[in-house]
Amino acid sequence: MTNETWGQVRDILKQEVGQNNYRNWIEPLELAQLDDGVATFLVPTGFIGNWVERNFGDKILRHMLDAGARVSRLVFTVPSVARPKPDEAQGPATNAAPVRVEKDDLPGAPLDPRFTFDSFVVGKPNQLAHAASRRVAEGGPVTFNPLFLYGGVGLGKTHLMHAIAHEIQARDPSLRVVYLSAEQFMYRFVQALREKQMMDFKHMFRSVDVLMVDDVQFIAGKDSTQEEFFHTFNALIDQNKQIIISGDRAPGEMKDVEDRIKSRLQSGLVVDLHPTDYELRLGILQTKAARYREQYPDLQIAEGVLEFLAHRISTNVRVLEGALMRLFAFASLVGQEITLEKAQDALSDILRASDRKVTVEEIQRKVAEHFNIRMSDMIGPKRQRSIARPRQVAMYLSKSLTTRSLPDIGRRFGGRDHTTVMHGVRRIEELKVSDTQLAEDLELLRRALEA
Repeated sequence: MTNETWGQVRDILKQEVGQNNYRNWIEPLELAQLDDGVATFLVPTGFIGNWVERNFGDKILRHMLDAGARVSRLVFTVPSVARPKPDEAQGPATNAAPVRVEKDDLPGAPLDPRFTFDSFVVGKPNQLAHAASRRVAEGGPVTFNPLFLYGGVGLGKTHLMHAIAHEIQARDPSLRVVYLSAEQFMYRFVQALREKQMMDFKHMFRSVDVLMVDDVQFIAGKDSTQEEFFHTFNALIDQNKQIIISGDRAPGEMKDVEDRIKSRLQSGLVVDLHPTDYELRLGILQTKAARYREQYPDLQIAEGVLEFLAHRISTNVRVLEGALMRLFAFASLVGQEITLEKAQDALSDILRASDRKVTVEEIQRKVAEHFNIRMSDMIGPKRQRSIARPRQVAMYLSKSLTTRSLPDIGRRFGGRDHTTVMHGVRRIEELKVSDTQLAEDLELLRRALEA
């Protein structure tokens, strides 16, 4: 059988399978040889070979027989040397590698080159998360498996995930590292179901050396996706492969996530990225400003501007970095020094948003939802512990996050005396030192209210 005959078979397949399928799966095939009834095709990757064999193998074989070729079996192989040219295709295929999922086939999202360990500013709130990420990225025996990073928006989870992937690939380029969001994992799972490619999906995800899934909370409530994620997780753990996960809250606090998945996520090292403090925010701004000055050496920023930003924008590092970028863009366009007055004018919308006042009513609603009690119980007379403790938490947060006086807070909790509020605040202050669960609840609620 000649390449001309194979060309005729390809033309028939193009009409039969459609333009997209032809371009993706049939066009990359190159006939290497036909020997003793075995037709050997060269394929760019093992994944393409597997896919074509399962989905189009019978069609190819039938049309080759119709064209007069004496063939009984098809073989798809990935050459480990340069692929032969079409006019050399009749020669024997040599040094063929076994079919496997190659790195180019892996379904990961691209990594951001800016997110490395060198560009990550370390402070007390993220010190443990940074150290754990470094340890995992250095390779060696798998110890923290999985590594679970959690925290609010803009605290550095994604930055650390990318940094780990960059470091692992730099140390050992042969390792197959996949980074993707839980939403992308779900999309690929649904696509595989729709196109009846579940075996390919399973093979891809279970053949990696390091699996990194960002924002795992997005699989909550997606039963089928959770099922496949659980089995993928187990398969990789059994193979002693490294898994790194991130989420917006601790595994045990995720709603609509199966208990067996929560248990698996908690079986490794769970690390919290705490909200940034003033020193860390200032350090981030100073680092970013130094890099901007390298690009624009003539730009000037007045003393006190960075300190002002670090103090006023406290909830989100992304917003903080965006504010600094806006200032430098403004200064480079108008050619003026960035003064405190100009910073206040240019960032008026960001500063107003950062000054958003939390109300007692918001706090009551959030606390009632978190502890699964009714708002009427929050301000009502019931005194059982399951209601009294959340009420004290709401009083404590009202005192911490609002400017309301104790008598005013008491009135908003069903007309209670200010001494009752004072007792509740003191009780929570005492308990949070010894009760780690309560301390986590307070931190989670504070983040949600300040977001």
